[in-house]
Amino acid sequence: MKFDFVKNIQFTKLIKINGQLREFNFRKSNATHEGFFSVDVSDDRGNRIMFSMEVKDGQWIIMTPGLPKWVSEQEAIFSNIIIEEMK
Repeated sequence: MKFDFVKNIQFTKLIKINGQLREFNFRKSNATHEGFFSVDVSDDRGNRIMFSMEVKDGQWIIMTPGLPKWVSEQEAIFSNIIIEEMK
């Protein structure tokens, strides 16, 4: 019997967006080997904004439509953070 272990990855990063520091929580479950992260952050009213990111051609892209502009414009930053954390 062969066991294949894939660890959960979970981390938090503070990112300054529009002059405000925001806490982004990243989580990759061990359910798949493929790249899939769920990310969440609070907006100005304290509501949670949740979205998913998937790896395509070595870059992480946002897969959730309809996000606020201040989140979707940071896709390259999120990608770099995930790549750095996965090293």
